[in-house]
Amino acid sequence: MATFLIFALLVILAGFALQSTRKKMRSGCCGSSEAPEKKIKVHDRDMAHYPYVATLLIDGMTCHNCVIHIENAFNRLDGILAKASLDTRTATVHMRQPLPEKDLRRIVSEAGYTVMRIIGNHTPSGDQLNNIN
Repeated sequence: MATFLIFALLVILAGFALQSTRKKMRSGCCGSSEAPEKKIKVHDRDMAHYPYVATLLIDGMTCHNCVIHIENAFNRLDGILAKASLDTRTATVHMRQPLPEKDLRRIVSEAGYTVMRIIGNHTPSGDQLNNIN
């Protein structure tokens, strides 16, 4: 009798796991029932126009939809070109004008994620300064 109860419990748990997996496969791991967000494309992709760079280590990215969500949070802003990586859990943000760290953190936070650390600085390198002048 105990074996039957354990088996029934395992079958019920497996059913819940399958249901959750199907939901994630349909709508991404973020669990939204809406269609996946479409990627915003930045028209000016010339990196020489973005002399300021910040790399953000981000907590909470778990799927491709998360990457698109973070990129879009930045790319919808004028003068910013961002590329996120799920493998490294980072977003590299190229900017025409420097943004304070608090603004970078706020943008990521409003997208639903957390900046763990900002790597590098926001000032152009010597080579980039020569290209600006």
